This record gives sequence, structure tokens and C-alpha cells, in this order.
Amino acid sequence: MYLADRSAPSGAKTAPPDRGSGRASAVAPTVLALGTVSLITDISSEMVTAVLPLYLIAGLGLSPLGFGALDGVYNGVSALVQLTGGHLADRVRNHKLVAGIGYGLSALCKPLLLLAHSLGPISVILALERTGKGLRTAPRDALISLSTPDELQGRAFGVHRAMDTTGALLGPLAAFLILGVAVDGYDAVFGVSACVAVLGVVVLMLFVPSGAGDTPPRPAAAPPADPADPAAPAAPARPNPVRLRDAAALLRLPRLRALALCAVLLGLTTVSDAFVYLLLQRRTGIDDQWFPLLPLGTAAVFLLLAVPAGALADRIGRRTVFLTGHALLLAAYGLLLWAPDWPALPYLVLALHGMFYAATDGVLPAAVAATVPESLRATGLALVGTGQALARFACSLAFGGAWTLWGTGPALAAAAAGLLCCAAVAGCVLRPSPPVPAAPAAPAPAPPDPARRP
Repeated sequence: MYLADRSAPSGAKTAPPDRGSGRASAVAPTVLALGTVSLITDISSEMVTAVLPLYLIAGLGLSPLGFGALDGVYNGVSALVQLTGGHLADRVRNHKLVAGIGYGLSALCKPLLLLAHSLGPISVILALERTGKGLRTAPRDALISLSTPDELQGRAFGVHRAMDTTGALLGPLAAFLILGVAVDGYDAVFGVSACVAVLGVVVLMLFVPSGAGDTPPRPAAAPPADPADPAAPAAPARPNPVRLRDAAALLRLPRLRALALCAVLLGLTTVSDAFVYLLLQRRTGIDDQWFPLLPLGTAAVFLLLAVPAGALADRIGRRTVFLTGHALLLAAYGLLLWAPDWPALPYLVLALHGMFYAATDGVLPAAVAATVPESLRATGLALVGTGQALARFACSLAFGGAWTLWGTGPALAAAAAGLLCCAAVAGCVLRPSPPVPAAPAAPAPAPPDPARRP
């Protein structure tokens, strides 16, 4: 039905999975290879992310407003480039190439952090690193989608996100251990992170299929087809190049437009992870040396629940799981605002935070993939991802300013109220359309009456 994409693994979407080989048959080798790349890359990225808030605020004396601006840039640059990466991958029809460029750029930026010790250079380096992330995200997700049958999209994205989150779990742990044994702790974290990032690029190049040779070769001894012979097979049509107007036309799809709108609305009220961990530290008095371990709680829950949440979304509907995830995030905000000082409070907040990601991070791209043609899969994923990331960029700026002006309590209360309203709107917008009743069948003509024959 759709144009074949050279970057999709050979045989993708051509046969249903082997039901008799167990649960492992639901996961394509491309998904596992990309999951391994994401696992390694996330170890590198999360080593830096885990220490960055403390390094900037406690080490460089950055204000919450300044950190909110930097965190917004950190995510906003990725959003702006993501659309370019998705369209470029569809245009050149080689998703692995564009993803590899993105992974390589991020890896090159890691050692530069060793040379930067002021806010300006660090901001430029982080912007370049996020540029690499923006380039790779949509092509990578398109490879996952194109290698998986439609009915198993949620599970495939859940497996990838679980492997990705394993890296997010190991990265902060590695940073914590390095800070404990190294003299120049932050520089040591940045150096090890650079080495791990290079390893991720090597795994991508060696083990992720490029799909460049998916087009079957011509038989060597096949005679030329006779144009006058009606039985001669038609020559395969060359895929048309993807144009910008084709990408813009995707927003005419009602379901994709609804998903993009809801992703933007909910992103505007999703406080960034770094702020959640800073709020949790101030709320519970966690010591600075334990701060890099806070992302481990979120990552551990995400790791455990990503695959079950994706499979559940395939079974009961992605809308239900997606909105439930945001309800869990709202509960985490409520605990940070009004819960008493329970010893279990940090564990509860981190568990809810991880459940939110398990129910949303892989479910949204799975829902988008079900609405976009294969020839524009990366572009469609990038459209929604860009809108969501830009909204979260705006949220980081607004929350940082509200924290500086009003304090932590009023700022988080405003975010919680906004999330409640936006989730209610998303529930209405994403409501399934009622089925169109089938037209009544025309009555069959009455058989002729033999007695009336002449």
C-alpha cells in the first residue's frame, strides 16, 4: 500500500510474526540492535545528566531561572532539529545514515565538556549534543516501526524503551561511583562518558542493518521484457522523492493532528526531570552526594514496566494507557506538594515518575506510527516529537521563572493545575470516533416466476 523504504530491514511488514516461537518472536532483530545502541548511549548521556543540575547550581552558582533556561535550551534544540532529521531520513531513504550522524555528533561533544568550565561554552556544547539527539530520534523510531507489524508496535517500542532505560539506570550509578573515587569527579564523569558514547556509535555501525541492499537483485540471465507482451511483469515503480509539501500535508490527517495537539498541551505542563529531582531533594532534605542516584528510581520503574505497558496499550488501547500515565504524574506532583514527611515519600514519587514514563514514552510514538504512511514515517514521528519537545522547552522556562519569582510550592501547584486541565482536554480530543454505520444493502431482485413465462 505504501512505498517501500530502503532503510527498513529486509522483509519488514511482509509477514506476520511467528506465533509459535514464543514472546521473543514479537521483537525484530533491528529493535534489539537499536535497543543495545540506545542502552550504551544512554549510559553516556545519563552520566552527564545526573550530575549536571548539581554541577551548574552548586558548582557554578547558576540560579533556578538560569538553569531553567539552560534546561529548556538542552531540550529545545533537540526539538528543532528533530523535524529536520525526520524529513532528511525520509528524503534520502536511509534512516540508519541520519541516525548515525546524530549519534556521532553527540559522541564528539562529550570530550568537549572537559574543556568548558563556564556557562557560555557549556551551553554551546550541550546545544550541539542535543542537535545530535534531535537528528537521530525520528530515524531511529522509524526503523523500529518499519521493522514491526502494526499490532505489535507498542511492545516493540516498549522493548526498546526498556533497553534504553537500562542505560538510564546504569548511567547515574556510574556517575555516583566515579564521583566517589575520582579526585576531579566531574571531569572524570565527562571523560568516561565520552568513551562510552564512542562505543555506542561503533555498535550502531556494525550491528544495525542499513537496508541499503533491500532491493532484490535482477536475475543475471533474465531476458528483457517485451513491451508488447501483456503477460510480461511490469517494471517496479521508483519511489517518488519526499518533498516538504508532503511532510506538511501530514497535518491534514485528523488523528495525527489530534495526537500532535495533545502532545503539545501535555508537554506544556510536564516539569522536566531535573526540576522534579531538585524539588524532591529540597522537599526531603536528601544529601548532595545521593542526588545523582535519584534518576535511578525513575529508571528502575520505567525498566520494569515499559514492556508490559506497551503490550497493554496494544491490547486495551493506547489512549487509555497514555492518559493514565499523565494521571500518575499528577499524583507525583500532589505528593511533592501536600504529602507529609513520610520516609517512603522519595520512593513513592520516583515510582510514580517512572510509571508515567512507562505509560507514555513508547506509547505515543506507537500511536503516531499507526497513523502515518511508511514513506513518511520518520517525518510524522518528528512532527509530534518536535511539538512535544518545544512545549517542554517552554515549560522549563516558565517553571524556572515561576520558581524564582514565587517559590517551589506555587510553581508546582500551577503546573499541576495546568496538567489536570490539559489532560481533560486530551481525553476529549483523543476520544475514538464513533463507527460509521454501513449503508443498507440493496434488496436482491426477485427471481422470475416460471408461471408467467410466455
